[in-house]
Amino acid sequence: MHKAPRGTSDILPEEQPYWSHARRQAESIARLHGYRRIDTPAFEEAGLFQRSIGDATDIVEKETYTFEDRSGDMLTLRPEGTAPVCRAYVEHGMHTLPQPVRLYYFADIFRYERPQAGRYRQHHQFGVEALGDADPALDAEVIAVAWRLCASLGLRALTMNLNSIGCATCRPRYLESLRGYYSHHTESLCPDCKRRLSRNALRLLDCKQPSCVPLTERAPHSIDYLCDTCAEHFNRLKRYLDVLGLPFFMNHRLVRGLDYYTKTVFEIAPEGELVAQATIAAGGRYDDLIGQLGGRPTPAVGFATGIERLVLNVRKQGVPAPPSPSPAVFIAYLGEEAKGEAIGLASRLRASGVSTILSFGDRSLKAQLKQANSAGMRCTVIIGEDEVRSGSAVLRDMEKGDQKTMPLDTVAEVLERTATENGLC
Repeated sequence: MHKAPRGTSDILPEEQPYWSHARRQAESIARLHGYRRIDTPAFEEAGLFQRSIGDATDIVEKETYTFEDRSGDMLTLRPEGTAPVCRAYVEHGMHTLPQPVRLYYFADIFRYERPQAGRYRQHHQFGVEALGDADPALDAEVIAVAWRLCASLGLRALTMNLNSIGCATCRPRYLESLRGYYSHHTESLCPDCKRRLSRNALRLLDCKQPSCVPLTERAPHSIDYLCDTCAEHFNRLKRYLDVLGLPFFMNHRLVRGLDYYTKTVFEIAPEGELVAQATIAAGGRYDDLIGQLGGRPTPAVGFATGIERLVLNVRKQGVPAPPSPSPAVFIAYLGEEAKGEAIGLASRLRASGVSTILSFGDRSLKAQLKQANSAGMRCTVIIGEDEVRSGSAVLRDMEKGDQKTMPLDTVAEVLERTATENGLC
């Protein structure tokens, strides 16, 4: 028996109300803040992610699905959403639009990583990107979108972790201090961190290995090395977050896992849980990325959230999803002639916008009514041989057990009117 590949999952019908609700809320909040939708390809040239994410990151080194196509081009399935949006910004000349350009997306993301709760090798992501403005108020707006999305889904007891990792001007001095500190503790470092010490020192703070975590607690803090510009940006951001009433905690170990981040980085997670394993939404500023991709220097900020993580936390906290609307009408029939009338009636009802389920096969009326009950139907139309002869149909209220007979040619009109008024018969 075939199973879904490791690290993938089926989203079953009973789970869809949670997913639909999360997507609707995400889109509604993004549009409320002036963001417009963009969709990018599921795969890009491999070099896009090497240049943007960094070839010394775990994602590029270990987790991307990269392949050579039949033309000999190297392509990579999208491992994150920001770089493709920036590529589209440059390719389509969006710098000529009023800035900032506010965009949001829904995207399938592919990473070959160890599957864990709420994270899969193929997962689904919602993200927003605001491109073309360096104002820290835009950072605050992006963070507010992330926070309000979580709150709109009923998530409680959330924690926002915040940090600034500086820019190309001040970060080298911090990295020098960081390497100096860790160079005295190389015997305690895991193999990955020993490699990071020379190649990607900032990622030392992101390690979750038990041997490395105690070292991160005593490591130098990036905010102590910020240049005047970065320090002013960060102080203004904190002031704006206070104005918005968004609580945050300084997390000096927060760096994010992608090389393109500058200045602001943040993560939102359930209170009291390990951020690395429970992060719901995360992002930050990436002022150098568009320039690295061949565009003119363009400041930008954004965040992303995994729909799986949102749904996992909604269900974990016991928040019910809004019920999906059930079909309004079930049509049961007895006999071949009645079946023809039932097919015609179902078509007329659907054309009028009335959601309808039509029975199939040659089951007994009892079996068909049982199916209607199982589907949660409130109204069933019954057409039998007697009804065909008399040109009528029986309408049955499945909850009360009441039923009435009416002319068949008026059934569609009655049901359409009733469904429009209250969705019930």
